[in-house]
Amino acid sequence: MSEIIKLPIEVKPKTGESEKITINLGYVDLGSIDLLVNESFYANRTDFIRTAIRNLLDRHSETTRQTIARNKFDIGIRRFTRQDLEEVKAAGEVLNIHILGLASIASDVPPELAAATIASLHVLGALDASPAVKAALGDRVK
Repeated sequence: MSEIIKLPIEVKPKTGESEKITINLGYVDLGSIDLLVNESFYANRTDFIRTAIRNLLDRHSETTRQTIARNKFDIGIRRFTRQDLEEVKAAGEVLNIHILGLASIASDVPPELAAATIASLHVLGALDASPAVKAALGDRVK
């Protein structure tokens, strides 16, 4: 059996914004984490898991850097306002969005405007948009 624990994982460490994820851990792994916390190696379970994730990301940083460059990802938080999308529409253009981090589409953006201006949306991280906008872009999201 596994215990489910929810931990905040940072999208961009300097902003303080995070996304919660759920992971399943075996009891022995969980007990090992608790042992290290009890021995004051880590402040709590979240601190241990966040540190482990950062260490693994650091180990794979060169691969990550190359992939980001190859796929032309924007890194961090990118917000799209209604005005941004109206300007894209007025210019007769469409967006192909590639984000590693958080893509946020403002809550006042109507689904029709999002569908008319966003040709593709590839988000590695999290997408913050209304359910209606997510539905309108459903076939364009990777």
